[in-house]
Amino acid sequence: MLAAKRILLIIGGGIAAYKALDLIRRFRERGAAVVPVLTRAAEEFVTPLSAGALAGTKAYRHLFDLTDEAEMGHIELSRSADLVVVAPATADLMAKMATGLADDLASTLLLATDKRVLVAPAMNVRMWLHPATQRNIAKLHADGILFAGPNEGDMACGEYGPGRMAEPLEIVAAAQAALGLGPLRGRHVIVTSGPTHEPIDPVRYIANRSSGAQGTALATALRDLGARVTFVTGPASVPPPSGVHVVPVETARQMEEAVREALPADAAVMAAAVADWRVENASASKMKKDGSGKAPALAFAENPDILASLSKDKENRPKLVVGFAAETDDVLTHATAKRVRKGCDWIVANDVRPATGIMGGTENAVTLVTATGAEDWPRLPKDEVARRLAAKIAEALA
Repeated sequence: MLAAKRILLIIGGGIAAYKALDLIRRFRERGAAVVPVLTRAAEEFVTPLSAGALAGTKAYRHLFDLTDEAEMGHIELSRSADLVVVAPATADLMAKMATGLADDLASTLLLATDKRVLVAPAMNVRMWLHPATQRNIAKLHADGILFAGPNEGDMACGEYGPGRMAEPLEIVAAAQAALGLGPLRGRHVIVTSGPTHEPIDPVRYIANRSSGAQGTALATALRDLGARVTFVTGPASVPPPSGVHVVPVETARQMEEAVREALPADAAVMAAAVADWRVENASASKMKKDGSGKAPALAFAENPDILASLSKDKENRPKLVVGFAAETDDVLTHATAKRVRKGCDWIVANDVRPATGIMGGTENAVTLVTATGAEDWPRLPKDEVARRLAAKIAEALA
């Protein structure tokens, strides 16, 4: 999958540096050549000998190595790679990247490279959430830096939260996507996500409890398989993934327009929880109580059915259209009927009764409904549901 690709791996200083050794092995298993670069802090956790032995080449450490710098080695290293991967990417390294500092070999390489850069952050949860780090992350996103992780979980310091470095295979998948590899290479997939907000007046709106977590996970999984993803998202509480084209919208009608503008596509995954109705007589000014005890009369109009119109589009219909059915009773019956009524190829159905904790939660339990039947999946983290569905989409488009 990565045959003949050259990876420049910058290893930052942190306890997660031990994972970088496994990452080298995983890259090489897939045919990539890896050149390791260790920061001074990284050498407190792993040795240049171990990194170099696993890579099968010299591990670089110092900017002012006279032998290498006689030939401008830092320029050559930064330009000869197909991809630069920083794992772990510490808060210090990301701060240097965001501000353009270059005071050691690693930061100089990052400033001198003309190749794509993928970072796998790893740090204490408080450091990750600190406003300075978040400002740096926003700057790096704006500069086109790609991210793998971080994940949530227990940390070596005993705290829990975001900041764990992504696992080596997750980073490999992100590297493949960054290089345009994977079974969905060359494919364009539209993903809709999150709720829509239908205004009542300038400060109030109708919405639902969708967090956008499943749609974000799907966009990430499809990206990791090499797809070019257009991510049309309502105002979700979960941030959109990196490495995809994000189109933010508010209302159902805006979402419909954005989907139309994104066509043509090989597949469309309509995971958004689109409001069925909008307020036809929405007020241009904030509505106020008048003391009469009477509520304002709201007139409702039906929103466009994005899934049905896309499924039945004779000119621009994607080869595969996947819809979602969030149900509270008779899940399979309603989902099966919805697939036929809408004209889509698949329906991903789930039970969103409050007791399930699925809408707005971190897990999902779905039934995949197709023309040939229904397939029940066990309750899984939404990321794993996304990876399973993305793999099936890749198989269907092969």
